[in-house]
Amino acid sequence: MKAVIIGSGLGGLLTGAKLAGAGYSVEIFERLPFTGGRFTNLPYKGFKLSTGALHMIPHGGRGPLAQMLREVGAKVIIHDSEPMAVIRKENNEIISFHDFRNELSLTKQVKLGTVLAYSLKFRPDSDISFRDWVLKYFDDDFLLKLADSFCGWALSLQAKDVPAHEMLEIINNMYLYKGSGVPAGGCGAVTDALFDIIESKGGMIYTRSCVERIIVNKGIAKGVVVNGNTIGADIIISDIGHIGTSRMYDCTDKEYLDKIKNLKPSKGIKICLSADEPLIGHSGVYFTPYAKRINGINEVTNADPSLAPPGKHLIMSHQANISEDTRAEIDLGLLDLRKLFSGKKYEVLLVQSYSDGWPVNRASSGSDTGNTTPIKNLYIVGDGAKGHGGIEVEGVALGVRNLMKMI
Repeated sequence: MKAVIIGSGLGGLLTGAKLAGAGYSVEIFERLPFTGGRFTNLPYKGFKLSTGALHMIPHGGRGPLAQMLREVGAKVIIHDSEPMAVIRKENNEIISFHDFRNELSLTKQVKLGTVLAYSLKFRPDSDISFRDWVLKYFDDDFLLKLADSFCGWALSLQAKDVPAHEMLEIINNMYLYKGSGVPAGGCGAVTDALFDIIESKGGMIYTRSCVERIIVNKGIAKGVVVNGNTIGADIIISDIGHIGTSRMYDCTDKEYLDKIKNLKPSKGIKICLSADEPLIGHSGVYFTPYAKRINGINEVTNADPSLAPPGKHLIMSHQANISEDTRAEIDLGLLDLRKLFSGKKYEVLLVQSYSDGWPVNRASSGSDTGNTTPIKNLYIVGDGAKGHGGIEVEGVALGVRNLMKMI
C-alpha cells in the first residue's frame, strides 16, 4: 500500500512514521525548503527559536504526543516541568496553578469542586462559550481572567471563542495526563526524530515539492500532481487543513463545503527574549491573567540550556491576537513584558505573528471537523483536524491517532 502525505508538519510526519512502521510505502511532499512546519527550530543569534509553537509539549512525557513518539520509536527526551504552571496575581504575588481555587470564596470553591467532580453532568450540549459557562456557574472576575489567560496561551483564543464542551475536555485531559514539558533540543528535535524514522523505514520526504492537484476518479483519491509530475497513491493524507485540501480537487459536496468554509484559524503572537539572568526561574508555564495581552510565558532554558548560547536564557511569551491591528497587539505585548519584568534586563530577540496562511491553528479548537473528506481514501491530519480536548500539538497527536483507527 502506498501513502502520499501532503505537508511535513508535525501531523504529516507523525502519520508518516506510523504508516511506515505499519508497512506502508510512504512519500511526503513539502512545498517549503525545510520539514517540520510550525514545529521545528529556527536558529537565530545562537538561539534555537521555533518556527511556530513554543518549545513546549502541553502534557509533557505522559500525554498523547509523548505516547505516540514512543510508539513509533522516536528517541525524544521530554523534561517534565516543575512546577507545571504558576499564576501571577494582580498584586504580583506568584501562586501555584493548582492553588487558584484558594482565590475563590469558600462557597465557590465547593461549587467548583462539585462541577469538576461531575463534569460530565455539567457539560453543555449546546455551543455555549467557556466564558459564558464560567459566568453561568461562578460569575467570578478572577476565574474569567484566568480562563482568558489559559485559553490565550494554550489555544490562541479568548474564553468567549472556545466552546465550553471543548474546554471541559481539555480540563479533563489536564488532570489525566498532568503537566507540561520541554523537549530536549526544542521542537526541531521532535520533528527531526520523526524524519529519521520515516527515512529509516524506506519512506521518502521531498522538500520544495508543491502538490498542485489531487487526482480523483469516481469519488476516490488516486494520486497527486507534484511539480507537474503525476504520483499514484492508494491513500492520501493532507496536513494542510480541510480548506486548503478542498482547493486541490473539484469538490462538489455542498454540505461539506458549507461546513468547512466557516472554519476560523486562530491567530497568535510570540515574543522571544534573551536574558543573562533567569526572569522566571523554572520551566513551567507562567500565566499572566492581569496583563493586557500576554497570556503565558515559558523560560525553556531552565529545562534545556542548549536552546540558548552559554550563559543566556531564552524566554518565550505568547498571546492571542485578538484584533486586526497586529502592530498594536505586538506593542501591547511588549508593554506587558516591560511591566512584568520591570527592573530586569532583557533583549527582545524576535517577534513572530501567526495568521492567514501561517496561523496558530487552521481550525480553532472546538471547530475541528474531523479527519474525513467527501473523497474516499483522502484524509486530513494536523492542526486542521485535531482530536477533542487536545491542546495544540497534543490535539494533533490525538487527531492522528483517530485516523489510524480508521485506516
